[in-house]
Amino acid sequence: MTTEIKLPRLGQGMESGTIVKWLKSEGDQIEKGEPLYELDTDKVTQEVEADASGVLLKIAVQEGEVEVGKTIAVIGEAGEKVEEPEAAKVDEDEQEEGSPGPARERQREQGREVSAREHLAELRQRSTTDGRVKASPLARRIARERGLDLANIAGTGPEGRVVAEDVERAAASGAPAVTAVAPSPSGSEPQSQEIEVEQLSSMRKTIARRLTEAWQAPVFQLSVTVDMERAQAVRAKLVGMHTDGAKPTLSDLLTKVCAAALMRHRAVNALYKGDAIELHPTANVGIAVAVPNGLVVPVIRSAERLSIAEIANARAALVDRARAGKLQQGDLDGGTFTISNLGMYGIERFIAVLNPPQAAILAVGSVEDRVVAVDGQPAVRPRMEITLTCDHRAVDGATGAQFLTTVKQFLEEPGLAL
Repeated sequence: MTTEIKLPRLGQGMESGTIVKWLKSEGDQIEKGEPLYELDTDKVTQEVEADASGVLLKIAVQEGEVEVGKTIAVIGEAGEKVEEPEAAKVDEDEQEEGSPGPARERQREQGREVSAREHLAELRQRSTTDGRVKASPLARRIARERGLDLANIAGTGPEGRVVAEDVERAAASGAPAVTAVAPSPSGSEPQSQEIEVEQLSSMRKTIARRLTEAWQAPVFQLSVTVDMERAQAVRAKLVGMHTDGAKPTLSDLLTKVCAAALMRHRAVNALYKGDAIELHPTANVGIAVAVPNGLVVPVIRSAERLSIAEIANARAALVDRARAGKLQQGDLDGGTFTISNLGMYGIERFIAVLNPPQAAILAVGSVEDRVVAVDGQPAVRPRMEITLTCDHRAVDGATGAQFLTTVKQFLEEPGLAL
């Protein structure tokens, strides 16, 4: 009996995903739980495991964007007859009304190819100025790295300008390579710089959507300055005791402290869900991590139950996977509170944008030596500013203030968090 493999919903709010590549081919024997294909969602690219064992009889969608719940493949017994998967069927009613069917689409594709060839000369004519091809800086760099001649590439940008996608397409189709590069004439005027346009990735689209949602929330901010002398001393002792695994950092200590404070102030460890507020029994602390062209927030689960050494190991593993693009959807789901730390960049203070549906996020600045009054006398102490952003629909001002005061007390006297 055949089993249709449908695109799964890997996270809350996921409506579609992009199949990057299949790890198995039609006719291959598949075991349940074995990696089957790579899927790019709005947060991560990950391997998806097979739902059943058997032979991969049919791949209905080779690559591209697919809606959640659509059939993308069929697994069954060897030699078993496969009906055309629903995702690959063409609606007969649409064809009767004149919508493009497979044959008509092929005709249109052939027409586009002929049209492209007919206009190639025209595009080259329009895309040159004094013998120089108009191209974006990124397209020039890619062409230089691939050894391609821009004059042999038809541009599809404004006024026939060659863009990066044109160069990639030409490289894939085997365009002629450059045999020699002529040096720029001496004394020539500097070439005018052109604007480079980058299309939003799925990650950036998600960031834009979620930040827009965040700005719609009625938020307030609370800030305190923390004396970090005792916290730095504790961290130094932890490093001295460190034998294996990741070296503990102030961020790890802060994660532990926040988790302990969240257990004392559960109203902050909450998710706002429109007509309800979810109060969670464990502190699943998200750590904002910068990755190329984006930001992800992997989650350290039940942080209040972990030692600082265990938090350090979990944090190091998550950050490594995030920067290598190996995060799984499970690494990102379930967060109840987020910490955003820009102290390593020398930022003294900032306001973090809420991470919906979480009710609060903590912005952490750098530790700076400052002259302060101690017992009426000037003294130099390490100080750090932290700012809590709260969703006022779920957290009141006094509640947020009590939580932030507890975090400050725990950092200034870490023993209180035990």
